[in-house]
Amino acid sequence: MSDLWPLPSDPIVDEIAAFDGAHDLARRSREVDRAPAFPRSLFRAMGDARLLGLTEPTERGGRGLPLTRGAVALFHLAYRGGTVAGKLSLQPEFAMVLAERGRREVVDAWFRPLVRGERLVANQITEATAGSDAAALALTAERRGDEYVLNGTKTEIASALDADAAIVYGRAPGTAGHRGISAFLVPQDLPGIRRVPGEGDLGERWQRRGSVVYEDARVPASHLLGEEGVGFSYVVPELVRERGLLAAIYLGVARASWDETVRFVGDRSTFGRRLAERQGVAFPLVEDGAQLEAVWLLTVQALASLGSGAAGSEARTAVAKAMACDVALRTIDHAIQFHGGRGYGASLPHEQRWRDVRSGPIAHGASEVLRWAATRQLWPRPRAENP
Repeated sequence: MSDLWPLPSDPIVDEIAAFDGAHDLARRSREVDRAPAFPRSLFRAMGDARLLGLTEPTERGGRGLPLTRGAVALFHLAYRGGTVAGKLSLQPEFAMVLAERGRREVVDAWFRPLVRGERLVANQITEATAGSDAAALALTAERRGDEYVLNGTKTEIASALDADAAIVYGRAPGTAGHRGISAFLVPQDLPGIRRVPGEGDLGERWQRRGSVVYEDARVPASHLLGEEGVGFSYVVPELVRERGLLAAIYLGVARASWDETVRFVGDRSTFGRRLAERQGVAFPLVEDGAQLEAVWLLTVQALASLGSGAAGSEARTAVAKAMACDVALRTIDHAIQFHGGRGYGASLPHEQRWRDVRSGPIAHGASEVLRWAATRQLWPRPRAENP
C-alpha cells in the first residue's frame, strides 16, 4: 500500500538520507520539542552539508536548485525530521529581502553566514494589531542623520529570543497603509532592543516565539534594505515563494505519519481481523494518500509556474499552501486516531507532528487570506475599485 504513491525522487535525496543517518533528525526534532531551544549545532551542520539556501543562487552561497527540486529536498527533510528539519533548511528563504535588497557589505556580513548556518536572521513583521493585515503595522522608523531610530513592538516573532539579527519592517512617522514602510537589517544586540519571552506554544516550541521591543533603537542607515518607503512591496514576492515551499514541508511531515499508519493497520488486529480490513479505517487512509499525492502535484505545478514567471503563480502557491495544511492536519489526525491511545501519547511522533503543522494555517498567510487571494485571481476587482 505504501508503494502505491512513491516518494518524490531527486539526486539530493541520497544526501539527505546520509545526513539523517549521521544526525538522527527524528530524535533531534523530539528533543527540541521537549526542551525548547534553537538547535544551533544542527543548523550549523546543515549549513556545512549545504542543506540551507537550497534555492539560493550559488553566487550568494546557496545551492542554486530550481524551486521544484528545492521542494523535493524540503519534503524529504520534513519526512525524516518534521518541521524542525524542514524549516531550518528554509531559514535563508525567510531572509530573501536581505539577500536581494541589502548592500553588499550587509549581505556579506549576515546573509552568507546565514546560509552557512553560522548566524540566524529572523523576520519581524507582525505586531499586536498587524497580523494578516501587515500594512497596519505601527512601529516607527524615523531618519535622523546617518541612522534610523526605531520605536514600537513586534509580537509573535519566531526566534525572538535566539536571532542574531532580524529583518524589521517599520514606517516613517505620519504615514499610513502600504506607503511609508521600510525594511531594515537590525542586529539584535543593539542598545534599545529588549526581547520578551512568550508564554509557550502548542507546537514548534524550538522557535521560542516572543516579542521584541524597540525603544529608541538606532540602526545605521546602511542597514536599510532597498528603498525607503517601499518596503511593503518586498514582502509579497517573498511570501509567495515561502508558501509553495512550506506546502512541501507540511506534505512531507504528513506523509511520514501516513506511511507509518499504513504499516500499523496492516499488522494490527482487533476482534480477529486486521484494521486494514475495516472500511472505517482503510477508506480514510486511501483518501489521505490520494489527497497527499494530489496536493503534492499541485504544489510542484505551482512552484514550476512561479519559477517560469507565469501569470497566476501567486494564487497557485496560495491554494497549494492552504490545501497542504488541510490535508496534512487531517492525515496526521487519522494517524493519531488509528493508533489509538498510543497515537494520542508522546511515545509516538504523531501528536507532535500535528501540533507543529497546526501553525501552518496561521503563519505566512492565514488559510482564509490565501483563499481570498485566490478568489481575486478568479474574479479580479474592476480597476476603479483597486486601492
